[in-house]
Amino acid sequence: MRPVIDGHNDVLSHLEEEGAPDDALLHEDTATITVPRATQGGFAAGLFAAWPPTPHLDFNRTPGGYDMPYAPAIPWEDGARSIGRLGARLFRLLETCDGAVKLVRDVADLDACLAGDALGIVFHMEGAEAIDTDLDALDVWYAAGLRSLGPVWSRANAFAHGVPFRFPGDPDTGPGLTEAGKRLVKRCAELGIAVDLSHINANGFWDVARVLEGPLIASHSGVHALCEYTRNVTDDQLDAIASSGGLVGINFDVGSLREDGGDDEDTPLSKIAEHARYIADRCGVDHVAFGSDFDGATMPRDVPDASAYPRVLAALEAAGFESDEVDRIAWRNWRRVLAEAWR
Repeated sequence: MRPVIDGHNDVLSHLEEEGAPDDALLHEDTATITVPRATQGGFAAGLFAAWPPTPHLDFNRTPGGYDMPYAPAIPWEDGARSIGRLGARLFRLLETCDGAVKLVRDVADLDACLAGDALGIVFHMEGAEAIDTDLDALDVWYAAGLRSLGPVWSRANAFAHGVPFRFPGDPDTGPGLTEAGKRLVKRCAELGIAVDLSHINANGFWDVARVLEGPLIASHSGVHALCEYTRNVTDDQLDAIASSGGLVGINFDVGSLREDGGDDEDTPLSKIAEHARYIADRCGVDHVAFGSDFDGATMPRDVPDASAYPRVLAALEAAGFESDEVDRIAWRNWRRVLAEAWR
């Protein structure tokens, strides 16, 4: 079975919210990604997000789309506490799962997971609210295994501004990186932490592009030309990502895929292939990957969890991607980009 590396999921937050046992990933139906489901679908490794939660926000829906209020900032203390809980859960999970799940710290670990040794977890921080502006906590989290970080979720913090959830809309929604944000990006590159741009606004994106020496990554986004959602990537951003050697992980969230932005589970898997084809045709297939957002968004009915990945791969083949191209989208591109970011 062809292995898959996936750029984003919210499984850790799901397990925390459900009060799931520490060995939950050994049981099939506790989350969208578990060891049994990963084995069925060829899911070798993924970026598992730790996200400081925000109070529930309602989408203000209109006949033409929606505009969700901008998420309020949260204090550093609250972010540190939330990420600390999720980090502790992760390490209890790793201990309890007794080798069936592996924390990926380097490319050798990632290759072992691709070979089938274990389900690989790349520890990702979605929003840097747990990091102080002196960046001391960043070094601590790196030592603990952090290998990917998004400076923001869809709110502002001390480092940057995220995009609000809006359809139709574009990512040009506010100022860029703060001075602390520029230091954060540079320090991530020095340590070997991938920088993720999926929730950042346009000015922040371009600031990172100027500061970062390394691949630009949008771990779970779609194509703005196909779906005019604020979190999707514009053509000029796609060009910059390709020029840097980076990638876009196609988000399976139906609202990121559909031309109408609708929250409809009956969205066909051909929509995932359509976004992949657009990027491949514009930039090359080396810049396309997967970033499902499992346990964090509405998935198409035909891909409810990680066991269904063969259906997604079949949709790519049906769209005309050749076997080698499917390999690159499924795992090779993520392996290459992470290796570059971690070196």
